Amino acid sequence: MHNNGLKAAPLAVLAALALTACGGDNDSKYPTLNGATPLVVGHRGASGYLPEHTLESYRRAIELGADFIEPDLVATKDGVLIARHEPNITSTTDVAQRPEFASRKTEKIVDGVKEQGWFASDFTLAEIKTLRAVQPMADRDQSNNGKFLIPTYEEIIELAKTEGAKAGRTVGVYTETKHPTYHVGLNLALEDRLLSILAKNGYTAKNSPVIIQSFEVANLKYLRSKTQVRLVQLVDADDVKADGSMSLVAPYDKPYDFAVAGDARTFASLLTPAGLKEVKTYADGIGPWKPYLIPSKQVDANNDGKPDDLNGDGIIDNRDRVMMPPTDVVKNAHAEGLFVHPYTFRSEPKQLASDFKGDPKAEYKLFFNLGVDGLFSDFPDQAKAARDN
Repeated sequence: MHNNGLKAAPLAVLAALALTACGGDNDSKYPTLNGATPLVVGHRGASGYLPEHTLESYRRAIELGADFIEPDLVATKDGVLIARHEPNITSTTDVAQRPEFASRKTEKIVDGVKEQGWFASDFTLAEIKTLRAVQPMADRDQSNNGKFLIPTYEEIIELAKTEGAKAGRTVGVYTETKHPTYHVGLNLALEDRLLSILAKNGYTAKNSPVIIQSFEVANLKYLRSKTQVRLVQLVDADDVKADGSMSLVAPYDKPYDFAVAGDARTFASLLTPAGLKEVKTYADGIGPWKPYLIPSKQVDANNDGKPDDLNGDGIIDNRDRVMMPPTDVVKNAHAEGLFVHPYTFRSEPKQLASDFKGDPKAEYKLFFNLGVDGLFSDFPDQAKAARDN
């Protein structure tokens, strides 16, 4: 989430090629960039149902109709790219319960933040393969903990190809480079390893069924100099304030390579018209956190300085927020020729603003009608149902 060689081809041909690769078509009922049906990306697979970043989770996402599956990549000690949401594997594997690895517990600084736990870069692939995945979200099904292996990037591409062939359609692999600057510091840079695997699979063109995304900028610029596959600038924030504005607090205030370089710009800067114009010089799309597109705010009708508990359940969460009008980000991105793929859509009631009355399809519809070109969902079947009906 986070081309040059194709310039000579007619635009219509390029559009057709890109659509073939995406599983889109040209008669979308939604106002997308090029009229294609918006993509459904299985976020970490079908992570609402099964432990994230496992072959089982990715397979389930494909079965549920996802156009793309999304692996996040980190590197092992021996330089193999594996799928984990973070270099710190403590909450997504059973490593903490493994006495043989007790001594590997350590402290590292990731993007300026001190973390304790077990880190992928301290384990060889062979050791990683002895671990099993667990569901990190306490309110989700824990019954599959300890059952599934940690996959390599190559295994995920292979799965996308074989399951896609079974389903009679192309399944894309929407690949995120996780903490690129951190990996450079370990002498385990992700980019060339990633490009070499893509080349081996023939994924080198703009219409290849792969998209690479990153929260950093420098590594996307590097990738752009080496490959024509589609690239996406991810855009983060720390939180959404009571009034619906974005909270930008380190390390979620700016791309980490900006922090290292002393660049004053923030994530929000990338979404200004000038920022989008620059993004277009090295990327094909943006992947913003969804409140950048349609924010929500808390309500304080009685002016007591505290947010109103709209549903009276004694807890203040998303269910007590009210959706606001859309920003101009989609319109401005489309004007620059950038596609827009927001994240992350989740179906649990506590994840949905009051407007949606507990119905995740209502949230999907709102964003599809705004003209997003795709979105990341933990529940790809629900995203697809909302899109297609």
